[in-house]
Amino acid sequence: MKVGVAKESVPGETRVAVVPDTVRRLADEGVEILVEQRAGEAATFADEAYAQAGATVVPPDDLYGRAEVVCKVRGPSPEELGRLREGQALVALLQPATAPELLAELARRGVTAFSMDAIPRVTRAQPMDALSSQSTVSGYKAALLAAEHLGKFFPMLTTAAGTIPPAKVLVLGAGVAGLQAIATARRLGAVVSAFDVRPVVKEQVESLGASFLELDVEGAEGMGGYAVALAEDQHAREQELIARHAAESDAVITTALVPGRPAPELITEEGVRGMRAGSVIVDVAAEAGGNCAATKPGETIVHDGVTIVGLTNLPATMPVHASQMYSRNVQAFLSLLVRDGALALDFEDEIVRETCVVHDGRVTKEAAR
Repeated sequence: MKVGVAKESVPGETRVAVVPDTVRRLADEGVEILVEQRAGEAATFADEAYAQAGATVVPPDDLYGRAEVVCKVRGPSPEELGRLREGQALVALLQPATAPELLAELARRGVTAFSMDAIPRVTRAQPMDALSSQSTVSGYKAALLAAEHLGKFFPMLTTAAGTIPPAKVLVLGAGVAGLQAIATARRLGAVVSAFDVRPVVKEQVESLGASFLELDVEGAEGMGGYAVALAEDQHAREQELIARHAAESDAVITTALVPGRPAPELITEEGVRGMRAGSVIVDVAAEAGGNCAATKPGETIVHDGVTIVGLTNLPATMPVHASQMYSRNVQAFLSLLVRDGALALDFEDEIVRETCVVHDGRVTKEAAR
């Protein structure tokens, strides 16, 4: 079976779906890899490295013309959609809940599409969980960005010029990204506190050396371990209590997301005004609109003396490891789809069923719900 690795076309996207090391692993499973010219260049993986690993480097028309499965990081551009053919399979982060037009076009073209961000949160799917792998990168980088933009040291320092107290960092949301942000900020020496509407994560937060804020606001855990949106009165109470703690913090890292919906607003305009001049907010949820009312997705701004970082693709700022992790996710997923060197789709399998968002000329129920 031929699997194609396409070059990403979204501006600023530096990741690649399959790295050379994974090419070798897939070859052992009877998979032939075609790699589009310069597909891994932005992630420092040269065409020569793919060729040495056993892949065939080809121009884009050859890749789409010969591959039975096309692997990408992001969804296809209009030009790439035009190259996809009936009966071909696509594996990428398609964001099915927010991309109905893309899914409809894929269905019209007879493409079978699998969305790597629809992998169910079950134990045997953990090696395929691209959302978790990329959130790990986002959380790590968010802590570094907070340290970069804050005009203070993160750790406590005792010097001849006196003792410098540690920075206070508040992390909102204790999913994968939030927990990684906590761990990284702690390694950098900051005093970290965290809040999440799911009290079940308290033990995880405290195990990383952070304090869990008891804000008298409690939500529910939905499908896949994600938080469920709060009722309006509870949400207003949440914003009020967060504002108090943000005012005492040097840096706030926000990571709260509700699948299929805009990111919840946790820090209001008034909350930003209440923070000290020179403070920093890193809004990891910027791509979904942001957890801060003043966030401008894709930009870093200073608002009322507070620096607000709204970068929308943090994994792309660390393309080497982000690509390696995503590539392992793709390899694990393809291992489920490939049998004896051919594509074998078992829709009785929960992972295949939940991840397949377009098949047989229609958008599946799993994608539409």
